[in-house]
Amino acid sequence: MHPPATPRPLSIAAAGPLTGEVTVPGDKSISHRSLMFAGLAIGESRIRGLLEGEDVLATAAAMRAMGASIERRDDGEWRVSGVGVGGLLQPQTALDMGNSGTSTRLLMGLVASHPITATFIGDASLSKRPMGRVIEPLSRMGADFTASPGDRLPLTMRGLCPAVPIEYRLPVASAQVKSAVLLAGLNTPGITRVIESVPTRDHSERMLRGFGAELTVEGEVVSIRGEAELRARDIDVPGDPSSAGFWMVAASIVPGSDVTIRNVLMNPTRTGLMTALQMMGASIERLNPRDVGGEDVADLRVRHAPLSAIEVPPELAPSMIDEYPVLFVAAAFSKGRTVARGAHELRVKESDRIAAMAAALGLAGVSVEEHEDGLSIEGRDGEPLAGTGGDRVASLLDHRIAMAMAVAGMHAAHAVAIDDASPIATSYPDFIATAQTLGAQPTWLEA
Repeated sequence: MHPPATPRPLSIAAAGPLTGEVTVPGDKSISHRSLMFAGLAIGESRIRGLLEGEDVLATAAAMRAMGASIERRDDGEWRVSGVGVGGLLQPQTALDMGNSGTSTRLLMGLVASHPITATFIGDASLSKRPMGRVIEPLSRMGADFTASPGDRLPLTMRGLCPAVPIEYRLPVASAQVKSAVLLAGLNTPGITRVIESVPTRDHSERMLRGFGAELTVEGEVVSIRGEAELRARDIDVPGDPSSAGFWMVAASIVPGSDVTIRNVLMNPTRTGLMTALQMMGASIERLNPRDVGGEDVADLRVRHAPLSAIEVPPELAPSMIDEYPVLFVAAAFSKGRTVARGAHELRVKESDRIAAMAAALGLAGVSVEEHEDGLSIEGRDGEPLAGTGGDRVASLLDHRIAMAMAVAGMHAAHAVAIDDASPIATSYPDFIATAQTLGAQPTWLEA
């Protein structure tokens, strides 16, 4: 069993404007993929700006366990010497994924077309998350699975080589499922195709082409030719827009704030939160737009502005699925009733984020109506939240719930207390320190 972490309760309350410049951690999606693809490439890849949170380190450990050489240098650069497509080795122990659903699902795709057996384990939160949506297409390709009840971890899978190429239509929009099938297709003879009716983040497609895979996108169809040869390359990982989203909302809701966020990924499949906030009236200015390794990057200047309630377009969901918790926080400070629907995926993230945020905001004094696929939130027209009194928000081992409610506390009349902020380390180890740098005053509590 994966040992539970020691809870770290946190309290945060209003402390005046947030001002200054921040650089958010490297994008988590790109960090995961850079380690995996470099681990399959021939030669040595150099990665700069890698997110060094627990989720990404779980990916690094798993790729090492399957034969890749991965080393972090003192200057923060990572060097990866790959095993070549088809060259993954049998891991000698279970692969510990910690809290990382991305690591689990994408690595399952890699293993599916290699002649190895791997057991995946994770923490209590990850072990509740269903893996059936990945098991189904990978089983069609020939992989065999023995999973815990409900298609959950711990899970053992046996890859098949050669695997069977398939054409797979995604039943729900999911970049992780799409990527898992494409990664299985890397070592599968012939052409593997994924059809997605709703576009999802395309980092796998962009990066696989950069490493030399023969991959095409024609309308809804993404195709990859198997038995590929990936070639090492250097990667500069831009800042994670999901992490930047917390400061976008914090600066928008705290009066007098003026925050510049440096080097943020502006891939159009990842800018849904910024679009929604601008629809609400947020003041977000793109500065110095540029291209970094095939990805759009910019600096963002965000200043406090009054927000107005909106009906969030459901089509934005795939491009902001991880940012909904902090969008709900922005809605709590807007004028009017914000309705955010079309986000069924939130029910099966690190926690049930719809129920978790409904409970958390309700505890802090916000009027919330829960729907099967989202929330309706009565905004407070810029007024501070009441706070949580003597109670503590249940983070449910979910880093985004903990960070979103920390942001809510930055404009609260009385403290917002969170029962456990330790999961924040999975994606943003310096979040609390950055909050203090900008002028917030978080306080660690007794467990």
